[in-house]
Amino acid sequence: MSYGQYLIDANIHHLEQGRHLLSQISDAQYTQNHHEYFQSGVGKHIRHILDHYRSFLEGLHSRIDYDARTRDARLENNRSYALEQIERIIAELSALKASETILERQLPVNSNEGQHSDRESPWANSTIKRELQFLLSHTVHHYALMALVLRILGFRPDEHFGVAPSTLKHREQLQKENNPQS
Repeated sequence: MSYGQYLIDANIHHLEQGRHLLSQISDAQYTQNHHEYFQSGVGKHIRHILDHYRSFLEGLHSRIDYDARTRDARLENNRSYALEQIERIIAELSALKASETILERQLPVNSNEGQHSDRESPWANSTIKRELQFLLSHTVHHYALMALVLRILGFRPDEHFGVAPSTLKHREQLQKENNPQS
């Protein structure tokens, strides 16, 4: 398996984690956005994550503009719709594995996150593989925030949810070092 295909699988794995989490929580937990400790609940984080994947997939053949996200409010308020969109994105990512040439493609990317609204955001050169790395990191980061929100709401996500793969690997290595007979 190539590194590009590995990255696709890793992104799919994390999207499946999100799908699993969404199937466990209630609609109220999904849409809760107004709390003393947070203003962006699970639904808003899911919308943000999926907007980035959609921007990535729509820009594969020209350029990726993360600033021009759709910001589909249905993703924030409708857990079933979000689950459907996760499935669609997983299917589209899976289809990319058939084309190694697309994974090597270089393309311009815009991700200024609106810092300079008075001028056009700068474009940077990137690759599909690098953007898959970004999406993975971005997803895990938002999952960590979602896990915190859910803990505040009294729901305990899986202990691996929102933890970076490198952190999990590090923890596993430490455990092996501390328990060599295991």
